[in-house]
Amino acid sequence: MRHFSDHSQTNLDTCDPILGAVFTDVLALIDHSVIEGYRLEARQAELFANGKTKVEFPHSKHNRLPSMAVDAVPYPIDWDDVERMCFFAGLVIATGIKHGVDIRWGGDWDRDGQRKDNNFDDLAHFELVGRC
Repeated sequence: MRHFSDHSQTNLDTCDPILGAVFTDVLALIDHSVIEGYRLEARQAELFANGKTKVEFPHSKHNRLPSMAVDAVPYPIDWDDVERMCFFAGLVIATGIKHGVDIRWGGDWDRDGQRKDNNFDDLAHFELVGRC
C-alpha cells in the first residue's frame, strides 16, 4: 500500500479534511506528490510575481487555513507530461465526485471538458468549488 512522504503529508495536513480524504483515496490509484497546500503571503506574492498564479494574497483558495486548494502531481514528477497530468486530474475529479465534492482543476478552469480554451494552465492545481 502506498503512503505519502512526510513532505507531502505535511502539505496535505494544511488542507481541508475533504481534500485530505480525496487525495488519500487517489493515492490508492496512482502515486503522487502533494506540492503545496496552505500558502503564506510571501509565498503567494512570489508566485504572483513569477507569473505562476493570477491571484494575489489573500484571494487564493491556498491562502485560507485550512486550505481549500492543493497542488499535487503524479510521481515521479514530469512537469512536461501533460497527458499524464490530465489523466491524474480525471482521477482526482472522479474521486471528488465519489466523496460528494466538486473539484476544479487548473487545466480546465471553466470545467467544460476543454483544455484548449484555458488562458492560464496550472496543471497541478485543484480546488474545492462552492466552499469558502
